[in-house]
Amino acid sequence: MGQTEWKIEYYEKGNGHCPIIDFLNEIKKDSKSNLVLINKAFDRLKLYGNGLGRPYVASLRDHIRELRVKTNHGNYRFLYFFYHEDTFVFTHGFKKKGQKVPDTEIDKAIEYKKDYFAQHGEVKI
Repeated sequence: MGQTEWKIEYYEKGNGHCPIIDFLNEIKKDSKSNLVLINKAFDRLKLYGNGLGRPYVASLRDHIRELRVKTNHGNYRFLYFFYHEDTFVFTHGFKKKGQKVPDTEIDKAIEYKKDYFAQHGEVKI
């Protein structure tokens, strides 16, 4: 019995714009060391998938989850949802400033998720 190979996709709007890529490019301008830590967090999620728990990931609401990355320059959050059998779709990221993930960020991820399903088809999870 082999280990599941988890996949990561980035949500793209209908016009080809990819919010998470834009955010990662901004981080890259500020600090390449932060980008290394973020890439390690993504690799950890690919390796452990749904088995990865706190403090690395947390469930928010409406099947939206957050990948948490702590750096010397602040805390970053990357919102995502599970799609099909082995795929995580990341919607966007932001630098966390308060104790709680803002509802506006979760709402944005939910809207992106709906758009993703409209583009790719909804699957039962």
